[in-house]
Amino acid sequence: MKTIHVNTSHPYDVLIERDGLKKCGEYIRTITKSNKAAIITDDIVGGLYAQTAADSLAQNGFETCVFTFPNGEQSKNLATFGQILDFLCENSITRSDIIIALGGGVVGDITGFAAASYLRGVDFVQIPTTLLAQIDSSVGGKTAIDIKGGKNLVGAFKQPAMVICDSNTLKTLSPEILSDGMAEAVKYGMIRDEKLFELIENHDLDSIDEVMDEMIYTCIDIKRDVVEHDEFDKGERMILNFGHTLGHALEGWHEYTNFTHGMGVAAGMCLITGKLCDSPVMDRLQKCLVNYKLPVGTDIPMSELLPFCSKDKKRESDSLSYIVCRTIGKAEIVKVTVEEFNKLMEE
Repeated sequence: MKTIHVNTSHPYDVLIERDGLKKCGEYIRTITKSNKAAIITDDIVGGLYAQTAADSLAQNGFETCVFTFPNGEQSKNLATFGQILDFLCENSITRSDIIIALGGGVVGDITGFAAASYLRGVDFVQIPTTLLAQIDSSVGGKTAIDIKGGKNLVGAFKQPAMVICDSNTLKTLSPEILSDGMAEAVKYGMIRDEKLFELIENHDLDSIDEVMDEMIYTCIDIKRDVVEHDEFDKGERMILNFGHTLGHALEGWHEYTNFTHGMGVAAGMCLITGKLCDSPVMDRLQKCLVNYKLPVGTDIPMSELLPFCSKDKKRESDSLSYIVCRTIGKAEIVKVTVEEFNKLMEE
C-alpha cells in the first residue's frame, strides 16, 4: 500500500492499494469511533461493490445503510441531492457518524456536498471506483451539483476524512470510461510533469494497466501539492482547470448526456492549445489523446459554446481565467475579460 498525506485545513490520507476496497472497514475504523455508516452509490457501482464495502464495514463493527441513485451526470442535481439528505435523516445519521461515497466523480461530488450540508457537516470517506475519480475529483475537497445554469455551480469545499483508491476496481470499467479518466491524467502531465506525459504517451488503452499504479500515485501527488498551496482555488489551483472552461461548455451543450467530462476536457485542452501554442506541443497532445480514443476538437460552432463559458464558476465579474500550456509540463494562468476570451476563441 502507498499513502499520500494531504495537509489541508482538515488533513487526511489517500490510500492506494489493490484490493483496498475489501479492507475499507478496517481503514475507516482508524478514523472514526462511530458504529454507523451510510454508503451513497449509483446503480452500476452499487451492484458491483456495495456488498463488498458493506461486508468489510460489518466485520469492523459498522451498521450500514445504502442509498443508490441512477448513474450519470444527469443525476448530479438538486432532486438527487434532496433525496440523499432525506435518506440520511430517515436513517438517523448523526454528526458523529460517517458517510461513504462509493463510485465515480458524480457520486463523490454529490455525496461530498451532502456531507458538507447535512447537519452542517458530517465526516465522509471517498472510495473512488473510476480512474477520473481516483486521480482527480476524490482529492482536494471540491464538492458540487449541477443546476440549469451550468455545471458545478452549487457546492462547498469539504475535505474527505480519507480516500481509498483500489485500482482493481478499474478493471470493470468500459474502455469509454477508462478513456474518460485518461483525459485528466494527460492534463496532469501537461500542467506539471513532462515525464508523466511521456509515460502516458508511450502507452495506450491496452497497455496502460502496466503502469497504472505509478500513474495514479503521480497524479494524486501533483494534485496534493497544488491543493496544499491553494486549498480554496484562489490562485495556483486554477491550473487544474486546464481544458475545463471549454470542456464544461461542451458538456453543457450536450445536456450532460452522451458526452463525458473526460471528452470535454480532452477537446477543451486541444481547442485552447491550438489557439495559443506552437505546433509541436499541439501535435504531441493530439497524438496522445488519440491513443486513448479521446476527441481533439469539436464541430460545434464556437458561438454556441461561448454562452456556457460566460457562466463558468471561475468567472469573476466581467473576467475569467483560462489555462494554457505553451510547453508540456508547465501551466500558465491567463486572466482576460469575457469579451477578450470570446474574441480569441472566435478568431
